[in-house]
Amino acid sequence: MATKRVQKSAEHDKSPKINTAPTFNKHYEIIDSEIVFEFGGPWGVTAMMIGFPVLMYYLWGCLHFYRGKLVSPLDGQLWSQIFKGAYPTWYATKIYVLFCLFELFLAYFMPGPIVKGAPVSSLKGKKLDYLCNGVASWYATIVTSFVLHYYGWFRLTEIIDNFGPLMSAAVISGFVVTLVIYVTTIMQGKQYRMSGYLMYDLFMGAALNPRLGRVDLKMFAEIRIPWVLLFYISVSAAIKEYELFGYISSSMAFMVLAHFLYVNACAKGEECIPTTWDMTYEKFGFMLIFWNLAGVPFTYCYATIYLHNNSIDNNQPIQHSQFWTYFCYALLLSGYYIWDTANSQKNRFRMIINGCYIPRYTFPQLPWGTLKNPTYIKTKYGSPLLTGGWWGIARKIHYTADLMMAFSWGFITGFNTAITYFYPVFFVAVLTHRVYRDMERCAKKYGKDWEEY
Repeated sequence: MATKRVQKSAEHDKSPKINTAPTFNKHYEIIDSEIVFEFGGPWGVTAMMIGFPVLMYYLWGCLHFYRGKLVSPLDGQLWSQIFKGAYPTWYATKIYVLFCLFELFLAYFMPGPIVKGAPVSSLKGKKLDYLCNGVASWYATIVTSFVLHYYGWFRLTEIIDNFGPLMSAAVISGFVVTLVIYVTTIMQGKQYRMSGYLMYDLFMGAALNPRLGRVDLKMFAEIRIPWVLLFYISVSAAIKEYELFGYISSSMAFMVLAHFLYVNACAKGEECIPTTWDMTYEKFGFMLIFWNLAGVPFTYCYATIYLHNNSIDNNQPIQHSQFWTYFCYALLLSGYYIWDTANSQKNRFRMIINGCYIPRYTFPQLPWGTLKNPTYIKTKYGSPLLTGGWWGIARKIHYTADLMMAFSWGFITGFNTAITYFYPVFFVAVLTHRVYRDMERCAKKYGKDWEEY
């Protein structure tokens, strides 16, 4: 089958229209409603629901009390220190809850474009509206935090100083929100793709698109909480370093830049998210809720925590050779460029297919972010497969770029501890699993067209 080219729109050169519109049909509905046991089934996900929080506390304890040394997980003294250092104080709980409520307030009231999502199987192909005000909310958060810090109403250094208790508040919130969403969904009769096994359904979720007014809770939890909080953990550590030493090291500045790029990318490209796999297929259960509310911000920050703790111990920040520092920055920025533009190409292609593409000029708009005349394969069911741009080079090139950034986060800390490499190693496992799921689902969805692709 020959590839076909996108035709330019007569209305807007930057808003091309593809001459094949996707159609929602029974084939899609059957595939999306199939129950597939993953992660080892009910027993496997139960172990993960217990094991993830325990692992978070263990790794933090090793970083905080033993400066990155992996001590025996059976060490009673370690757990005694963790219990005291991470006890969920009222102060830390208040900080975390008020932050989440503030972000929810912004998500509800800040202005932004409304974008149609992809057809939803549980709603017989209906396309939901998504209010994409991530950019306005992100800038409002930055301004608010600056004012609070500048006038001393809330010093941002309080975040790094209360890291343990904040982590506990997030962990508890992850479990509480999971139960509330699950029970509410069951009571409303809106559950979808249920396995019949309680722990598995808690882990995977009962609700596909839970909403609070015009706020999609799944998209909110995925974008507005984890990456913003991760960024502020690094900002807090950087300010603390400046207060202690009068300057911010190149290593700590690297972490602030790395986390800024990630959260800013999520905000500026939020309108691309409604057509992604997470929004159209994944349910809102423990897997997404806990990981976004607690897992991402309090494990992906291990490089920052390590740099912060060692600067205090050694009474000076960690510094590397110029060559190594330049290498880390180059790896981060090149990975970011590929990741940003590849995601932009793919998601804007989907938006064009769904007729919801909106040209936006949020900062930064990188060259090659939108394909004007991409090649693609027209499939039997009308949903084209992109073969142009980065996607003509590799099928999952955005994963490769994501891993480039992830490993740069570890490299900037050196090689004295394995804990700062938790994120990249964990991410390899996550992305490998996602590739497997994607391959299996697309093979069913597209059939012979997928083999050609």
